[in-house]
Amino acid sequence: MTTSKAKRIIFTFLFTFCCAMSTTAQIDFLQANRNVIPGGYDFWVYTPEEYYYTQEHTPCIIFLHGASLCSRNLNRSRRYGPLDAIVRGRQIPALVIVPQNPGGAWNPEKINDVLEWTKKNYAMDSTRVYVIGMSLGGYGTLDFAGTYPKKVAAAMALCGGCSLTDQTGLGELPLWIIHGTGDRAVSVRKSQTVVEGLKAKGLDKRLRFDWWKGASHGALARVLYMAKTYDWLFSHTTKDPERNVNKVIDIKMSDLKNAYEDMIRDYPDPEVIDD
Repeated sequence: MTTSKAKRIIFTFLFTFCCAMSTTAQIDFLQANRNVIPGGYDFWVYTPEEYYYTQEHTPCIIFLHGASLCSRNLNRSRRYGPLDAIVRGRQIPALVIVPQNPGGAWNPEKINDVLEWTKKNYAMDSTRVYVIGMSLGGYGTLDFAGTYPKKVAAAMALCGGCSLTDQTGLGELPLWIIHGTGDRAVSVRKSQTVVEGLKAKGLDKRLRFDWWKGASHGALARVLYMAKTYDWLFSHTTKDPERNVNKVIDIKMSDLKNAYEDMIRDYPDPEVIDD
């Protein structure tokens, strides 16, 4: 065996070992909660590495997955989204709550039960609770935010819609709706109808929306891996008396192709099945 070949083998081994150790370290901060809420969702809670120091100053993100991940297997909700981004190297300095939907529409009251359980068991900054979701989770995001607007500092709904009969609560908080016009799983009209309804009632002061030309359903999953996504969420707090929406931080369709470039690991794109 040549010296150069031996060096390559050693380097590959060390790189693989370091990646495995890093992944294990990240998983150590992840807690599975099964059957802790009678009749409620099972869910993950991720605590950031600096949590010991931040405690009650730690923001909280709730992520709601799409229909393709619905299951009673809690591990399915880790296939894409913030938990997967963290394993890949994205630093998210927040408690991350990921409920597992066994099937059907997301229930705002059950999501709230998960949030309240987490508040009782983890120190956090309750003025900086955020919700983000995709597809069915986009519906869940708007349904939850519209039901509990005073609890949510900001919300981002990707390629979803809204099931609420009364959507006026959505006008009370900073909200960003993004949908691709090439979406064949959930029509962009589902999001556009929400925006048009809020505009008609004069409730669009805190609203942002983008219709990305030609973007497919699964393409928007990349938004969940961008640093700017979390920077935008974190810029809001319920302590802001005006509840102003941040229009400085921007996310464009052109950002999708570079969604992973500043993360530590170089994994293939997550598999996202059209819901």
